[in-house]
Amino acid sequence: MSAAAEAGLRRILAVVDLLGEAVDEESLVPALLPLLLAAVPGDSIVWSPRAGSADRPLTLPAGLLTDDLREAFARESAADPLVAHTTLGPGTPMRRSTLQTPGAFHALAAYTDVYRPCGSEHQLAMSFPAGRAEGVPRRVCVAFSRSGGDFSDDDVAAAAVLRTRLSRVLGRLAPPMPVPPPVTRRESAVLALLARGLTNQQIAHRLAISPRTVDKHLEHAYAKLQVGGRVEAANAWLTHSPAAVRPAP
Repeated sequence: MSAAAEAGLRRILAVVDLLGEAVDEESLVPALLPLLLAAVPGDSIVWSPRAGSADRPLTLPAGLLTDDLREAFARESAADPLVAHTTLGPGTPMRRSTLQTPGAFHALAAYTDVYRPCGSEHQLAMSFPAGRAEGVPRRVCVAFSRSGGDFSDDDVAAAAVLRTRLSRVLGRLAPPMPVPPPVTRRESAVLALLARGLTNQQIAHRLAISPRTVDKHLEHAYAKLQVGGRVEAANAWLTHSPAAVRPAP
């Protein structure tokens, strides 16, 4: 193994060691960014959780993205093929130069308003699943940038190794999905028939109860499942039954 390859491996292992010791994402990420930037050498890194609009990107150097730059990026990123690959596509590590010529990159409005002010002439970006936030699947996007010299095949390979481990660790650190409170056995029976498309009258006939009783069972089940109607209740039942929505005695 060459000296350069050995040094690169040590940088990757430093990230792996940190991930193995992680106990929560809030304390992990600030310590992680400089190690990632050493493993995939660049001038800057942007770590962008995408669980919701309240999530602000973390950057190294800190404060790289001003509010004006963030607003410009939100306005102009839809035309950026690297952003599309990272947010809508598979999210595998990708160099901008694989997707665009320098001329096409420089023609983007985002280049003039965002990338050039940040000194970002070359980029390598990726995204990965990172558990769930408030029950919604979550992805994290990571972008490495350089002002000079494109990223190499070795950089792409290092990012791919790290991507797998990052996804695994952040999935482990994510809060568990809330489990709905248990429905009763009778509510369970009503939901099972509801999910099969039966009307309240048909459910009442099948279970030998009154339609009014069916209404009450559904009312209680809706509250427990935190849904507002029949379709949502059926979807919740099909999603969680029988483990999460477990019949109570």
